[in-house]
Amino acid sequence: MKNKISAVNIWNNYNTYMMFILLFVICVFASPNFFSPRNLMNIGRQYAALTFVSMGMLFVIITGGIDLSVGSILALGCVMTATILTDLGWPLIPSLFAVLIIGLIVGLFSGVLVAYFNFAPFIATLATMTIARGIAFMISNGAPIQTPANTISLLDSTRIFGIPLLIVMSAIIVIIFVFLQRKTVYGRILIAIGSNEDAVRLSGIRVKRYKLLAYGISGALAAFAGAITTSRSAVGSPLVGSGLESDAIAACVIGGASLAGGMGNPFKTLIGVLILALISNIMNLLAVPSYPQDVMKGLIIIFAVLIQSTNVKYKK
Repeated sequence: MKNKISAVNIWNNYNTYMMFILLFVICVFASPNFFSPRNLMNIGRQYAALTFVSMGMLFVIITGGIDLSVGSILALGCVMTATILTDLGWPLIPSLFAVLIIGLIVGLFSGVLVAYFNFAPFIATLATMTIARGIAFMISNGAPIQTPANTISLLDSTRIFGIPLLIVMSAIIVIIFVFLQRKTVYGRILIAIGSNEDAVRLSGIRVKRYKLLAYGISGALAAFAGAITTSRSAVGSPLVGSGLESDAIAACVIGGASLAGGMGNPFKTLIGVLILALISNIMNLLAVPSYPQDVMKGLIIIFAVLIQSTNVKYKK
């Protein structure tokens, strides 16, 4: 039977985009400074770190898991970036690769607990969250580490054809994840694992390896997001990233990812990040304190989950 085009179908398929357009229009009318190129570029740079973290979080959520450690891994990546650049004197590029590897190792630790020791993702990543944050404080002695401003700040200050490098990097990582999900065996198997893990396992696919890699990718991207954070402040602080996991989860859910697994879209997750960015930016422009912003984010998560439930019931 042919699918009938209806208002419900349109809403189910495009609600994320509609939310974004609505918020964008509200922002334009609410503040005359919102639509300035400088403000829009600043939003892109400010939310580059969350974009990287959300992409990694998405693949974990697609498997039916969750990664609560991303904020702490970001803090560890932030501190390690500053330490490697300042104390070891490494050049920028090798330092970034080292931070990626550190994040990968920490993420794989969570993956081993989940995939091979059958820990609940919540418990495994909660433990990793505590460990990573503790290591960050140990390395930094609880104090921010100043970095050479002419090295790491290049990530934040460099422009390509007038576009900040951080925005270009964010676009590239989203394109890579769209390709991985839609065009590779790995992406398709992740969706299958989230939909019916037992069926995938019985078909002979080594589910543990795929889940392990998903957590490894999440850790690597979170650590790299720490390097991005350091580039914007020229300081490696063990305090950053607190609550970032909730923002990343919110971006994925707003983008249509199911916390039950088997569903998620990298591009829509990017739209979810932008929706959070719009809310935060317009409230900052209107001088609204941070606490109401947290309330708004929580309400949006509830709204997004309700939309998902409605979509599932309608499809049934």
